[in-house]
Amino acid sequence: MNKVFLIGNLTRDPELTETAGGVSVCHFAIAVNRNYTGSDGERQTDFFNVTAWRGLADTVARYTKKGNKVAVTGSIQIRNYEDNQGQRRTAVDVIAQDIEFLSARNGGSDEGYDAPAAPAAGGTPARKKPVLQSFDDDGDIPF
Repeated sequence: MNKVFLIGNLTRDPELTETAGGVSVCHFAIAVNRNYTGSDGERQTDFFNVTAWRGLADTVARYTKKGNKVAVTGSIQIRNYEDNQGQRRTAVDVIAQDIEFLSARNGGSDEGYDAPAAPAAGGTPARKKPVLQSFDDDGDIPF
């Protein structure tokens, strides 16, 4: 099973592009703090490249920016490529299956989103809160 769960902060604004076939793809990176500090007393941080596709890519690009905290669920993908000097390199990417936004939207301690309430990151519309209507209770039993 190839499954990864990460919680971290975006290190840069997401970059939304489209494939030649018109499919949305969003690339961003997150910084994830480790649970322990190094010998120098500093907390260690890992950096992960994340790729989101289709509706999830559009949602992430629209509602997040550098510094926002997100929870990413996905899988790890290994890529091999050749750099400009001809050296063979390996890159590790996280392919997002779901992303949950953890930063406050407005007025919170974290920098918030500029947009209205975001739909769920999985691409399904967010549920609206029920609207409560006043109830006139005159004391009579209706049956």
